[in-house]
Amino acid sequence: MSPGPRLLMVPVSGPRGMGEYARCLAIAAAVARRWPQVEIRFLVSREAPYAATCPFQAILLPSSPTRCTAEVLAQLAEFRPGLVLFDNSGRTRQLQAAGDAGSRVFFVSSRSRQRRKAFRLRWMGMLDEHWISYPAPLTGELTSLERWKLRWLGRPAVRFLDAVVAPPDAAAADALLVAAAAGSAATPGADARGGGPGSAGDAPGASPDVVVVPGGGSSYPDARISPGHFVEWSRCLAARGHRVVVVGGPQFDVPVTVAARLTLLRGVPAGALMALLQRARLVLVNGGDTLAQALALGRPCVAVPIAGDQAARIARAAALGVVAAPAVADVPAECLRLLGQPGAAAHLQERLAALGWRDATPLILGRIGAALGLG
Repeated sequence: MSPGPRLLMVPVSGPRGMGEYARCLAIAAAVARRWPQVEIRFLVSREAPYAATCPFQAILLPSSPTRCTAEVLAQLAEFRPGLVLFDNSGRTRQLQAAGDAGSRVFFVSSRSRQRRKAFRLRWMGMLDEHWISYPAPLTGELTSLERWKLRWLGRPAVRFLDAVVAPPDAAAADALLVAAAAGSAATPGADARGGGPGSAGDAPGASPDVVVVPGGGSSYPDARISPGHFVEWSRCLAARGHRVVVVGGPQFDVPVTVAARLTLLRGVPAGALMALLQRARLVLVNGGDTLAQALALGRPCVAVPIAGDQAARIARAAALGVVAAPAVADVPAECLRLLGQPGAAAHLQERLAALGWRDATPLILGRIGAALGLG
């Protein structure tokens, strides 16, 4: 008997960063909701801080899949997936082995180096689909050389993904906020006097004024900005009376003093994060996937690059008038301006609405369903 539909997810993974894994996890969850019969397996580095918490079957590798060709080839032979999705990972031998085994091969690129790899002629001949993460105006339209290669080879299908947005889970967000509020109230020294926006006088779990997402929590050697800067900005905004929620990723280790207006949430599921973004009056974020998700949800954003590939993306978004990208010293002032001037925030949202960026999940499900022969 032939196996049922099988999907192998191969995100780049390791001790730093989690955007690729988070994207693959959101896609896998959407597939599981739509087609419960699909068997889904992940290949992730055992060094990744999220490796032990993957809700799908996860094969732990000594390092990122790109560096573990023997193990990836063994999994391809044993699992026999109908579709392999490489997210910023993979080597030529891995892609070739997947295709030789009869798997459809999809690749996601979110950085210029991986995009260049995917547009090498040899890789183009092995890929069925190449998904370029982020809207084209943020990551760069197809170049004349890329278009020429596509015309010449006739493959792969290339698609830009605006964002992958998990279904917002309001109940999960409420539970996290209520639990955090209860913990704050029970902490000695917490300000329980109330008297201002976002104070302890608000209802437990009240929606935040600002959601701050520094990313997975890692500090990058090529960046001047660290998660600690985001925490300092959060403290400044809370001190001015705004209710601020900081969402810390798996590697987040910056001390956050418990305060009535400043909340740290850890272990936030994707659906809860989307609900928090939806509710926020303002999102303070780096230039990674959460920026794209917040924009797809139509939220006004202040964006600051925390990794080397993010500065150009944020600059393009600022040039389009859909985000505020202040100098580092001006971040708190710009956040306060947008919070104090609803018309300024609304202007960002109007420009964003005109671009029509949206959740790419329906498109992704359509392509995966077609590859696996699902209706």
